[in-house]
Amino acid sequence: MNKELKETILNPIFKGNPITVLVLGICSSLAVTVELKGAFVMALSVIAVTGLSSLVLSILRNTIPNRVRIIVQLVVVAMMVILVDQLLKAYAYGIDKQLSVYIGLIITNCILMGRLEAFAMMNKPWPSFLDGVGNGLGYALILVIVGAVREFLGRGSLLGFQLIPE
Repeated sequence: MNKELKETILNPIFKGNPITVLVLGICSSLAVTVELKGAFVMALSVIAVTGLSSLVLSILRNTIPNRVRIIVQLVVVAMMVILVDQLLKAYAYGIDKQLSVYIGLIITNCILMGRLEAFAMMNKPWPSFLDGVGNGLGYALILVIVGAVREFLGRGSLLGFQLIPE
């Protein structure tokens, strides 16, 4: 992987993390991080949606009329969110119920929409996919850290394993 592609995926995780640097998506990150399990599932969901949406929109970027590009972006993101939600309903129903509305709110995530407009609509598919995954990983890192801290301090456990006796 060349240096530019490596920077595309690693920058949003560390130096340009969308939550810590830009304070974007902070509300949703606080809402879903009561326990680590939910934070982890939400993190995977955001990574999947950001990566796949960036890939699809980058492929379609030259065929989308400028006057409807935001609508097309919303439709693609909504489709990805629905796919993720249906997978969660099928394979992780308990967590899907816990995260219910927050999975749907990925559609309006400002990090995702910003990256689609700023990067995926102007770059080729592979770099766009990496940018989407990198931004999803940056968001995920914060979700998992905050989820772990909140569960540990609030319940004395991590992933349901009691670390501090009650």
